[in-house]
Amino acid sequence: MPEMQSAKLAKGKPGPSTVRFLDISEIRDDVVVLKDGTVRAVLSVSSVNFILKGETEQEAIIEAYVGFLNILDHPLQVMIQSRKFNIEPYLNELNAREKEIGNELLRAQLRDYRSFVSQLVLSGEAMSKKFFVVVPYDPLTEKKKNFFSRMGEILSPAAAIKLKEKQFAERKEGLIQRVTNVVGGLSAIGLKVQMLDTQTLIQLYYSFYNPIASETQKLPDVNEVRIES
Repeated sequence: MPEMQSAKLAKGKPGPSTVRFLDISEIRDDVVVLKDGTVRAVLSVSSVNFILKGETEQEAIIEAYVGFLNILDHPLQVMIQSRKFNIEPYLNELNAREKEIGNELLRAQLRDYRSFVSQLVLSGEAMSKKFFVVVPYDPLTEKKKNFFSRMGEILSPAAAIKLKEKQFAERKEGLIQRVTNVVGGLSAIGLKVQMLDTQTLIQLYYSFYNPIASETQKLPDVNEVRIES
């Protein structure tokens, strides 16, 4: 009897929330707020095929990149997201077309093509890559916190800082100034840069922490989400 009661009690206890292990406190106004009160902006950056460039173009890119690094007075984080192409809808479309074709030769060619595309993705050779640059802003006042204060924020989601409007506005202003400089430096290299908005940020982090589920379970628009306090 005691064993059964213990089992029921153990089963009824909820496990630790996943939120406890995340550094993110909230995402609002296109800004990521961490639990220590610092803020981040995430930039989507295009790629450039350096190898296909001529020697003069390569030298110009290198010179622009060196100049960009020299003007930086803060750290940056570069992230690369690699995902296999989701070709299931495309394969289904090819399968439907095959059924509509009356010519047996064309149907056989379409089957071979569908098999080739499927094997190409399964072999891992067909991957989509997205590049991101994370721009941080760390107010000096936050760096004065001791070890125990920071540890308490990490272990307890309730202790996560909810920035006041004035604090948030000041830190966002400092962050945007950095973002402007970074965008200018990367654009000089020939890259296309765009700061992610709130909805895209949520989708990005959701796909990072839930790579499998994000393929089939899409998030609703952030403006339609209502959170009960």
